[in-house]
Amino acid sequence: MVGAWRLKTYEVLPSTSDLCSTLAEAGEPAGLAVLAREQTRGRGSRGRDWTAPPGNLNLSVLIRPREPMASIAQWSLLAAVALSEALAPIAELHVKWPNDLLLDGRKVAGILLDSADDGQGGVAWLVIGMGVNLSQTPDPHDPGVASLGTTEPPEKVAARVLERLDVWSRVRTLEGFAPVRAAWLSRAQEIGAFVSLRVGQDRLGGQFAGLGEDGSLLLRTGGRVHAFTTGEVMLGGRG
Repeated sequence: MVGAWRLKTYEVLPSTSDLCSTLAEAGEPAGLAVLAREQTRGRGSRGRDWTAPPGNLNLSVLIRPREPMASIAQWSLLAAVALSEALAPIAELHVKWPNDLLLDGRKVAGILLDSADDGQGGVAWLVIGMGVNLSQTPDPHDPGVASLGTTEPPEKVAARVLERLDVWSRVRTLEGFAPVRAAWLSRAQEIGAFVSLRVGQDRLGGQFAGLGEDGSLLLRTGGRVHAFTTGEVMLGGRG
């Protein structure tokens, strides 16, 4: 146990999120956390692979929030805040909408949500998967990816992540999404900064105008502010 979390640790798994999702479908209660010291078939956003050699963090958690499916995007932003705080003793990181953490503009961590509908528009279960390049990058030749270069054990980092998830989950329950949104924005690019957003095959440019109440990206373009719930912010031509 780590706090209220039932932590299960494995030497090797294909995917911590896949295991959590399978257990969720089988009726596993909320509060499960799965850590793998090595992950062989991890998943990143938009169907990308997330390779995870030993020494990096591969952590997924299972929750069962009683809320509409439309609100689950907020959990990705909450997880980004919790993860950045847990990694603060190692490095100061910035967030990129919707699910990346950056070190000097290069990706060191990603967050992936898996969920199921309860059949009435609510959340049956939600799995939050988090991957961090703690000790090494999977591809040292990729200029868009970095590692934190730490030898701190993943188990120790995972304990901090779970503690910060607890804290921010309570904040959201008691005070709503506003404090989470403020904490996320304090780690993001400045309001008014230029943002390039890829939505499907289209690419849009505009000024970053913050986050909506639902966690959507607000982009000022063409004299108006538009809200986007999907898409990928691009930095220097990269995702």
